[in-house]
Amino acid sequence: MQALAFPRAVRAIPRAKLISRALLSTSSTPSNDLPLSGIRVLELGQLIAGPFAGQLLGQFGAEIIKVEPPKTGDALRVWREIDEDGCSPWFRSISRNKKSVAIDLRNEKGRELVRRLALRSDVLIENFKPGTLEKWALDPASIHPRNPGLIYTRVSGYGQTGPWAPRPGYASVCEAEAGFSFINGFPDETGGLSGPPARPNISLGDSVAGLHAAFGTVLALLQRQKKLQRGEAGGTTVDVSIVESMLNLMEGVIPEYDRKGKVRGPSGSGVTGIVPTNAFPCLPSAAAPDTPTYMVIGANGDTLYARLMHVIGAPHLLGPEYATNRERVARQAEIEGAIAAWTRARSAEAVEACMRENQIPVGRVVTVREIVAGPQVAARGAVQDVWVPRRGADGKDDGWHVKMQGTFPVLEGCDPQPRWAGPDLGTHTDEVLMGDLGLSKEEMSQYREEGVIE
Repeated sequence: MQALAFPRAVRAIPRAKLISRALLSTSSTPSNDLPLSGIRVLELGQLIAGPFAGQLLGQFGAEIIKVEPPKTGDALRVWREIDEDGCSPWFRSISRNKKSVAIDLRNEKGRELVRRLALRSDVLIENFKPGTLEKWALDPASIHPRNPGLIYTRVSGYGQTGPWAPRPGYASVCEAEAGFSFINGFPDETGGLSGPPARPNISLGDSVAGLHAAFGTVLALLQRQKKLQRGEAGGTTVDVSIVESMLNLMEGVIPEYDRKGKVRGPSGSGVTGIVPTNAFPCLPSAAAPDTPTYMVIGANGDTLYARLMHVIGAPHLLGPEYATNRERVARQAEIEGAIAAWTRARSAEAVEACMRENQIPVGRVVTVREIVAGPQVAARGAVQDVWVPRRGADGKDDGWHVKMQGTFPVLEGCDPQPRWAGPDLGTHTDEVLMGDLGLSKEEMSQYREEGVIE
């Protein structure tokens, strides 16, 4: 098995040696060696999109140096639920495996420290408003002459170019401007929204952009490998837009509009043009008699549909006029009404058992409570318990565990478990600045007195 040896384009390495380090290695990679081991990522972004990309890269072995402002840190530290130590469990998850270095980027001395870190990095991730790095002389034009192999992964609302580039990028706004919000909700009689769109209760646009950023970073690393083999500078820019990342999820919406003039609108809990696939009501459970329960049934395949109609006792909904999805779409209300009448008279447990017995795809609409207790999740290690030491504690017995999502996708021969939860602010400042940049204790003290670092 061949392993890619990505260079760190710094330390004044002679170009010939730099290129030779980029060649494919003939040594076998140990099964426990993560794919991005040896890659250093400097993460300058805050909140969600940039840090989510950093999380994904860190899970697969990259060293993530997360630069945070002194005193406050990443704003995500205090978003949503707050733990007993004043830090958000969400931050503990998204900042897993990262090293926290507290440096004030609004201070020129702090920016110079970050420039020096950039010279020792393979990737720089940022999600500031376009133009911010240019103002700070941390942009590609400023750094590439000294580190030509550095990959810039830049996440913003609308991209680094175009008339909207200067606008602040917020997931909710970008989801709307990508057309995603319009197709979410329940339709009125014209096919448009009957009210405000139903937004997913997560920052979907940020996370989708983070996925694109991580994917783009890996592509750029592979591209750099090829460039270096040709004797070229390997650095490049990965320009990720939240709007464009959401557009990537929009399936056939644009080509269908172009070729057929169709404007896809909201479809409630179903999917336009696919029947039947929907969430159907069931009797409340005995444990929660006042809470509705829903089962999602997907039987849009022709054979599955016929089997479902026999199961619910609706043979009158079979025949040539129901044989294919195209015919069923024209009779959606009739078909889904019959399914709902059948599920509404039964408990979710009974519906699920019947569907599984007849090999019809079915799933209960569950809460996080059921997810963390689920047998499939447990069997796959899809939720992990990660230790959080109490601030200032010396031993490993003082602290608590926090549950977080595992590492996905699953790669054969690779076991990328979370190595540590998101650290306290500045936990690794001394380690990184003294160990990597060679700062002395006296210099560190001076920087701290001036508020440059923490």
